[in-house]
Amino acid sequence: MIKVPLTVRGAELLKEELQRLKSVERPSVIEAIAEARSHGDLSENAEYDAAKERQAFVEGRIAELEGKLSNAVIINPAELDADGRVVFGATVDLMDLETEENVTYQIVGDDEADIKVCKVSVNSPISRALIGKEAGDVAEVVAPGGIREYEVLDVKYI
Repeated sequence: MIKVPLTVRGAELLKEELQRLKSVERPSVIEAIAEARSHGDLSENAEYDAAKERQAFVEGRIAELEGKLSNAVIINPAELDADGRVVFGATVDLMDLETEENVTYQIVGDDEADIKVCKVSVNSPISRALIGKEAGDVAEVVAPGGIREYEVLDVKYI
């Protein structure tokens, strides 16, 4: 089994989605299928086909989430003792050495990654370049536009 790294918050979000799928979406789909069946001939019933497709999606997502959660390694960044090094779950303040812009990223699992809220996947090029670095180090990131250099300003475990 492949272990899935998750932060505490990431695990909570997956559990919330799983709960919603089981308690809201699944019953809703069952009701839609029953309603569509009541309309008679299933061979030409678009509502029935759509409800069955939705059911397949919901059940597939439930199975996926249950699998991820059962294989999850939940990491609480606040409990890490990484001696100031960048590790999974760390929040890193960086300065782009070319533009001198400061950015902050948290390194999270694939399911939690969302660049809009500055959460980058542990498997992303920037995360791979940062892992093991500490404040004062420079990380070279191979990006589509070429190599970018970032100075690590601070590493926090929150």
